[in-house]
Amino acid sequence: MLPIKVKKHFKSIDHRFSALSSLDVTVSSSHDHFRSLCESIVCQQLSGRAAASIWKKFIQTIKNITPKNIVVQKDELLRSTGISWSKVKYTKNVAAAFLDGTVTPEKFTRMSEDEIIAQLVKIKGVGRWTAEMFLMFSLGREDVFSAGDLGLRKGVQKLLSMKTLPSIKTMERISKKWSPYRTYAALILWKSLETV
Repeated sequence: MLPIKVKKHFKSIDHRFSALSSLDVTVSSSHDHFRSLCESIVCQQLSGRAAASIWKKFIQTIKNITPKNIVVQKDELLRSTGISWSKVKYTKNVAAAFLDGTVTPEKFTRMSEDEIIAQLVKIKGVGRWTAEMFLMFSLGREDVFSAGDLGLRKGVQKLLSMKTLPSIKTMERISKKWSPYRTYAALILWKSLETV
């Protein structure tokens, strides 16, 4: 269920959005930041079902999802889990970044969203979308909105009865009023696409 403070906020700013606030969404965090980022890489550009299937095979095959273990795995073994050769490279890039200090997860609690994104996108294979998903689903940040995400654009199109998909600039403008709970807004919009 949505926290009362979030429901009140949505009710006060947009009656159309408030009507969706009965949808059951939760913002939570993970303590295993490396594993979460690996999952984001593995699941990039895949449908929900395909992503879940490949991630399941990945964790069954590799078992110990740590930077030290990933970096020493043979490329062929990682590829055998169903991920592409480019994702093999990207997961190893993430592992190396955690090991060499490019990524400093111990400092995340003291860093802003923009600072964390800037750190993550230094890794080849981690783009802004992946970094935003990481902020939402691994760190549980409450005010993140991925304006370029196709699902969110479709959600806003449906919510506002728009004839065409909104542009990224339009998405950024619309989402500002949902701050400081834009992560909840994103989760609600994704969930709304599942409802008829």
